Order: sequence, then structure tokens, then C-alpha cells
Amino acid sequence: MFVLVRAVTYAALFIGFVLVYLPGRFLFWSGVPQPEFVGGPQIGGMLIGAIGAVLALWCLLAFAFIGKGTPAPFDPPRRLVIRGPYRFVRNPMYISAATALAGTALFYQSWSLLVFTGLFLLATHLFVISYEEPTLRRTFGEEYEAYCVQVNRWLVRSSPSCSP
Repeated sequence: MFVLVRAVTYAALFIGFVLVYLPGRFLFWSGVPQPEFVGGPQIGGMLIGAIGAVLALWCLLAFAFIGKGTPAPFDPPRRLVIRGPYRFVRNPMYISAATALAGTALFYQSWSLLVFTGLFLLATHLFVISYEEPTLRRTFGEEYEAYCVQVNRWLVRSSPSCSP
């Protein structure tokens, strides 16, 4: 149970900073106002954001219950997580965050948030290839190598490649 509390705490801090505070600053700096009414873009943005949130929660639960750890680099899973959304793509947590950001960009019809989403994806890609993947290779060895052969880094496969 404590691992779930840790995972939720770290996720809330990450979400609060990267998905709420920073986008709020981008909106403020670019002068994007609150929408005057809820129309198609706002409903679409909320749906896309909700999809991102549900996927992030699924990832968080997989890390806590399967991996016995959290998404935070300083408190990583003790076991390699290749079930749940990780059966389809190796980085669903980052994809879910980018999806939520894209939903927010659509909600506000903000090009600056769309640019922020692209910068977020670039930063996470650089983090994944320079830190996460080498660390996972050292930690999980052949198990991680086999996983990399079966599952793409960013492109979601239509059918799961790893056995449950």
C-alpha cells in the first residue's frame, strides 16, 4: 500500500508542475484567455485530456502493483513492468502526459501549448534515450533487451507483443 501512496504523491507533483503549472505559465505569457463558452474544441480537449489521464492512472497502477515502485527515477520499479499499457508501447506514461497536454492545447485553442507539448515530447525522448534506457539495460539486462525487441519505444502496436 505504501508504494501506491509514494507513486500517487510523485505523480501528483509531476502532474502539478509539468501538466498544470507550466502550461498555465505558457497560457499567461501568451495572453490566451479562458474560453468564453464551451464548444466543440473545449469538449474535444476535455475528452482527449481525460483519455490521457486514464492512461496515466493505468500506468501508475502498473508501476505500483506490478513493478513495486513508482514512475519517479529516484524510486523506480523493482521489477520490469511489461504488462498493462506497457504491452503496447514502452513509454505510455509520457504519451499519456503529451495526450493530456494536447487536450489542454485544444481546449484553449492555444498554439503555445501545442509548442509546449512538442517540447515536452522532445525533452522526454532525450531523457529516455540518454538516461532511462541505459539504466533499464543495466538494471534488467536481457529481460529488458527482449522487451525492446518486442515493443516499440513510441509507436503503439495494435496488438500486444509481450505475454501477460
